[in-house]
Amino acid sequence: MSFSSRVKEELVKNASDKPCCRKSMLYGMALFAKEFSFESVLFQTEIEASAQLFKALLAELCNIKCETACSRSGKSYTVSVPERAACAKLMSFFGHAQNETSLKINHSVFDCQECISYFLAGAFISCGSVSSPKSEYHLEFTVAYYNLSKGLVTLIRELDLEPKSSKRGGAYNIIYFKDSESIEDFLYIMHASSSMFEMMNDEIVKEIRNSANRRANCETANIEKTVNAASPQLEAIMKIKKKKGLSYLSPSLREMAQKRLDNPDLSLSELAQCFEPPLSRSGVNHRLRRIMEIADEL
Repeated sequence: MSFSSRVKEELVKNASDKPCCRKSMLYGMALFAKEFSFESVLFQTEIEASAQLFKALLAELCNIKCETACSRSGKSYTVSVPERAACAKLMSFFGHAQNETSLKINHSVFDCQECISYFLAGAFISCGSVSSPKSEYHLEFTVAYYNLSKGLVTLIRELDLEPKSSKRGGAYNIIYFKDSESIEDFLYIMHASSSMFEMMNDEIVKEIRNSANRRANCETANIEKTVNAASPQLEAIMKIKKKKGLSYLSPSLREMAQKRLDNPDLSLSELAQCFEPPLSRSGVNHRLRRIMEIADEL
């Protein structure tokens, strides 16, 4: 099951027992459903529990009886209000008038601050999705109506969050977050705290992994840098050894040449510690440069 599906199942599981909050949750599910008008109300979802909750809330709050239909593939569920009279009853229940020119959020439905949280949870169940935090950070609502999308943005901003918006396919309005902190806050507001903690844990693991990769890359780069610097030194030492023998060098340079041959992967600072007493980094560098000059003279 995807992370997005787990979030929706958690939202269904955590539905409030308060009548006003249950009404707000049903409102979010219905208002952002595939169809919500005086002629037709159609709710579609890939989560069976979501369909069952929508059906149960319609019966409980509006005394509207519906059936749940499953697609042949078994991957989607549809709850439809069977009659126009029932559709009109539901629209009126949420304070919508038949002469409205466009769908907007009716704020009079909300009796308390928690109602807004459950309304957003219902809206997310209907038209929301969130990517797995293991891959990327992205939470979005896909809204068919422009004024409805504007109202949703305004409502979310009242919660001190800053969603972004865009168009998709020229028809759908997308409201989204792409930063982990905002997504975590939004999940918490919708009462999906378990999903929020799962996301935070994945974020910590990802950061630890990225940090380890950065260290490994840095260490690899340092090793390559050391090897690249040591290569001409080793070539010079081997040239002297082949043509004259290391005894051709002074005792201090001969010791330096042997230390470098024995430790080709050490940096200058690390090589300096191989002497007794230890040399300075500049002292090691000076001796190696002198050995390379002797090799050039040969």
